[in-house]
Amino acid sequence: MRLHRLDITAFGPFGEAQRVDFDALSAAGLFLLQGPTGAGKTSVLDAVCYALYGAVPGARQSGQGMNLRSDHAEVRTRTEVRLELTVAGRRLEITRQPPWERPKLRGTGTTVDKAQTWLREYDSAAGGWKDRSRSHQEIGEEITQLLGMSREQFCQVVLLPQGDFARFLRSDAEARGRLLGRLFDTRRFADVEKRLAERRRAAEARVREGDAALLADAHRMQQEAGDAMELPELAPGEPGLAAAVLGAAAVARSTARERLTVARCRLDAAESAHEAARHALREIRELARLQARFTEARQRAERLAERSDAHREARDRMERARKAEAVAPALELRESAEAEHRRAGRAETRARAALPGTHADTGAASLAAAARRAAEELGALDAARRAERRLAALAEERAGLDREERADEDVLREADAWLADWDTTREALRTRVETAQEAATRAEQLAVQRETMRGRLAAARTRDALAAELEETRQQALAAEQHVLDTRAHWLDLKEQRLEGIAAELAAHLTDGTPCAVCGATEHPAPARKDAGHVDRAGEDRALAAHQRAEEQHAEHARRLGVVREALAAATAEAGDTPTARLAAEAEELQQRHARARRDASALHAAHEELRRTEVEREQRLADRQQAAVRAASRLTRRESLEREQGALEEELTKARGAAGSVAARAAQLERKAALFTEAADAVRAAEDTAQRLKTADARLADAAYRAGFDTPQAAAAALLDAAAHRELQHRLDAWQTEEAAVRAVLAEPDTAAAAQQPPADPATAERTAAAAERRLREAASARDAADRCRAELDRLSARATEAVRRLAPLRDEYDRVARLAALTSGTAADNERKMRLESYVLAARLEQVAAAATARLWRMSSGRYTLVHSDDRTGRGRSGLGLHVVDAWTGRERDTATLSGGETFFASLALALGLADVVTDEAGGVRLDTLFIDEGFGSLDDQTLDEVLDVLDSLRERDRSVGIVSHVPDLRRRIHAQLEVVKGRSGSALRQRGV
Repeated sequence: MRLHRLDITAFGPFGEAQRVDFDALSAAGLFLLQGPTGAGKTSVLDAVCYALYGAVPGARQSGQGMNLRSDHAEVRTRTEVRLELTVAGRRLEITRQPPWERPKLRGTGTTVDKAQTWLREYDSAAGGWKDRSRSHQEIGEEITQLLGMSREQFCQVVLLPQGDFARFLRSDAEARGRLLGRLFDTRRFADVEKRLAERRRAAEARVREGDAALLADAHRMQQEAGDAMELPELAPGEPGLAAAVLGAAAVARSTARERLTVARCRLDAAESAHEAARHALREIRELARLQARFTEARQRAERLAERSDAHREARDRMERARKAEAVAPALELRESAEAEHRRAGRAETRARAALPGTHADTGAASLAAAARRAAEELGALDAARRAERRLAALAEERAGLDREERADEDVLREADAWLADWDTTREALRTRVETAQEAATRAEQLAVQRETMRGRLAAARTRDALAAELEETRQQALAAEQHVLDTRAHWLDLKEQRLEGIAAELAAHLTDGTPCAVCGATEHPAPARKDAGHVDRAGEDRALAAHQRAEEQHAEHARRLGVVREALAAATAEAGDTPTARLAAEAEELQQRHARARRDASALHAAHEELRRTEVEREQRLADRQQAAVRAASRLTRRESLEREQGALEEELTKARGAAGSVAARAAQLERKAALFTEAADAVRAAEDTAQRLKTADARLADAAYRAGFDTPQAAAAALLDAAAHRELQHRLDAWQTEEAAVRAVLAEPDTAAAAQQPPADPATAERTAAAAERRLREAASARDAADRCRAELDRLSARATEAVRRLAPLRDEYDRVARLAALTSGTAADNERKMRLESYVLAARLEQVAAAATARLWRMSSGRYTLVHSDDRTGRGRSGLGLHVVDAWTGRERDTATLSGGETFFASLALALGLADVVTDEAGGVRLDTLFIDEGFGSLDDQTLDEVLDVLDSLRERDRSVGIVSHVPDLRRRIHAQLEVVKGRSGSALRQRGV
């Protein structure tokens, strides 16, 4: 970069227009920018920086806009900075006008004009300036790209502020890091650190999420296993969690299997005991049957003995029956009444037998009252029926909660499976978006290039057409020029002929005695005579008119030739020398590339939409998972509430049921009780009526029996036999004989007799023993089922935990890898011995390069005494990497740069600034910096050191550089002849160049 000219108007302390000819100043290689303090030396550098970047350096950055304006300027003079320079082989002119407040053109008051910027480029082929842009942003981007430096870098490597580098020498590592970070643009390394930290946090969150799910499964296993499983006190994300959970799960599964084995053994023992109890019960029941058979036979024998007299009486009765035939009608009447009475009595007996014992002798009225009370108690069971229905509804609701729980488990499982692939899906979609975005950007760039190429192609076609037209026009112009020459020659020939024949014209008007108009003679002895080829004035005028017309046509052709040439030059300047076919091919290629880029960019909206949809779906999945967890907690609370309500209802139903199995059974009992009491009341009333009729029949029978010769009616009745009674009596006599034979046969059986010799059997005790064995069997089976269910659930949860650990293994590996990289780049890793961040490491390498470049000049400035070295010693918070030491060759020791004296600090900082300029220049892609400025600090040097410093600066001319020193030191004015003096005055400062 080389500066040529700087024009300043109403800027800073300069109220009027000022011009700096850097070409003249740079011819000497070293020039001085001098003037009194406050005159505006630094403002010249500010103007250069403002022209390039639209802002002033360092702490003067607040000088944007209207406060850049000079207070000495006329009110209608606008602030303007124009800089002409050559950079990257291009000669450019940049003009910047900051916003300013000016008087209104009409009326009173002021108005603010916006900032304006122009960029022009010198076209050597056309020999003039061409406008390139009026956009602030485009001009800023193009200048930054051409220079390869940001404003901060430019202010450090071109406008070398010695005060900043002196502070750099004395500052700590953190301050050096900030300066070097601005100069070398290490934001990408800081972005790497930030990206790794973000990836570490994201991986840690995924690992914690997986560990939380693993711990949830572990807690469920602990609930199933009870005291057989102990979980360590580990939080999600802590190392060893997966191994601890799997180890505890293995112990729990082993314990569950042991418990299942014990439960199965107990079940086998209970089954054996139950079978033995059932066999013993069958034997006791058989013994009891035989003993009952023997007892019954003995009792039948005793009854036969007791009825022996009755048997004799039966034989006698057969005789007496014939006597009772006279009493038969009365007997029939009495038997009818007695039969009715017996039926009523039997009905009463049956009804009373069905009643509770306390009501065996109750009257009909009391029984009716008891029936009414049972009916009332039956009506009171409606509440119990509702409670029973509510209990059934509770069971159904609990079943519904179980179904919801299974559904939520499915939701969680599906959400976990979907979210496990979220990072991969999101990264793929982001890649699609970035690819499409890059294609869109590329399409925009190609569109600009395409339009430019189209313009060049049109210009090339115009160039080709104009080239052909130029040749045609040149031929026409040449022909017109020849025609002009021909008509001029013809006109001159005619004119010469006319002049030759003009004497004949004059002689034609001569008369004797009249003076000649030419010679004045009055005598005309030999007047000239007209010949045949005489040309008169009209012929000459026609030739002249033809010549003038030819000149006009030639002028028109010349003008047309000039127009075609100008158009051809303009088209050639725009299209260049590239053939039209090649431009057309390049334009077609750009068109195709632009079409491909647009096709690729057309997927941007779809990629954005798909990314948005997947993010919405992720949020929905997370919400579903959260809602499932909330519903799980709600179900737990609801289950507890249902269990409490169920317990209360069961207690209420237990009271309402009493000894019955259900409310319906209790209602059936009450209905039966009411019916029994009602039936008993009816039976008692019927028995009372038949008893009265029997009494009447007894009275009649007594009269008939007395007349028939019987002492009592009973005797007559007993004596009277009908055919049925006769058959019955005969049957009784036969049955007597049969019974007697059967009893004798039973008493003679060996098994029955042997059973009678044994102790009495106790079936009730055997039944209780069998019932207890059956209860123990059920309990053992329930214990076995519970142990089997626990074992199966632990196996399922353990398998899921193992699968979760397997899925988490890559995430843990990724987290460990990213965490190590993040710790390494952030300087917190244990193996990062010097605690250097990645950005600090890069800056340390740059600082080492700067120190090496600065040492070459510092060694000359200090007469071989000092060299700068980079140090990795730790400073502040245990970090290292940005230390800077100076090695004193006189003492052989290395010390901190903060220990340098004032003059030593100056030339050390100057050497550092020049070295930094070289390194940043190389970093910027080798952009050549032909103009440098060094601001102040020379007053601290003695004469010898000043000579050495100036020699070093003068050596920069070997690389065709020019160095401007900004200083007010008087000795420099004597040493440096080329000077730019800033003169301070009451109406503002002015610039004067000396020695150029």
